[in-house]
Amino acid sequence: MDIWGIREGLAAAAKTVSLPTGKGSLTCTAWLPDQVTSPHFFIAEYTQDYDKTFGGLDVVEFTARILIARGDERSAQEVLDLLLRRGGPSSLKCALEAARGEPGEYALGGLADDFRVERMQGNRLYEHAGVQYVGGELIIRVFGSEK
Repeated sequence: MDIWGIREGLAAAAKTVSLPTGKGSLTCTAWLPDQVTSPHFFIAEYTQDYDKTFGGLDVVEFTARILIARGDERSAQEVLDLLLRRGGPSSLKCALEAARGEPGEYALGGLADDFRVERMQGNRLYEHAGVQYVGGELIIRVFGSEK
């Protein structure tokens, strides 16, 4: 699988979320940034399980992190809750899963067989480059093979 292409595809899909007026706009990167521009979605770590089928299907589990500046803890938590909702225009889950394509199509423009956003975790404080942020993580499981 084209890991870098998948990372870029997930970040591009996340960029389509729409936060309410006054809540800022989401910065999205496919890589672990040196510095965070809040609110920030990025693909952090991943694991890859090779050859899950005889045909060579791999399963890659990406951890996407969302970090929000703590200037006002309540406001930061409100934005995080909007991004981590199951549905709605601010939902990262909806924005990401829209990139799965139509039934029968490959996901992320042909980069993967399919993927799904499996869970949210870690709604807590994170330290990144010496700064604390309110944040959470989305676990995204991608299925595919070398094409």
